[in-house]
This record gives sequence, C-alpha cells and structure tokens, in this order.
Amino acid sequence: MITNARGELTEVKGPGVVGEQPVLKPGESFEYSSGAPLNTPSGMMGGAYQMESESGERFDIEIPTFSLDRPNQAASLN
Repeated sequence: MITNARGELTEVKGPGVVGEQPVLKPGESFEYSSGAPLNTPSGMMGGAYQMESESGERFDIEIPTFSLDRPNQAASLN
C-alpha cells in the first residue's frame, strides 16, 4: 500500500516484482530497484509479498512501512 502526503491510498498488486518471479533456495536473496506512483512530494509504503514454497504452500512476508521521498528533495518524516 502506498499512502501519499494527503493520506490517499494506492494498492499495488500483481504477480512478481519488477517483472520477475525469482525462485530462491534457502540462504539466497534477491535485490531489485523500483519506483512507486506518488503524486505528492512524500508518502509511505508498506504491505506484504506473497510467497510460495516448493510444496505449493502460500505465505506472506511483511514489508514494514517506510518513508517515500522524491529524489533531490529534502526528506521529511512521515
């Protein structure tokens, strides 16, 4: 969920992340860079990724809420 500075919510939902659906083995990691639709100078983002084990069990991994700030702009606490 993305919350802009006016408190308006946008839900981002879909398969994969940045067009990929990585398969990770124990101890492996995946890094990526991405952007977010934000129509105010700052906001917040948080939610969860849904994962699937090799056996097909689905589970969520929480993404703690973090601050979003436009590049080249003074950061503000949200």
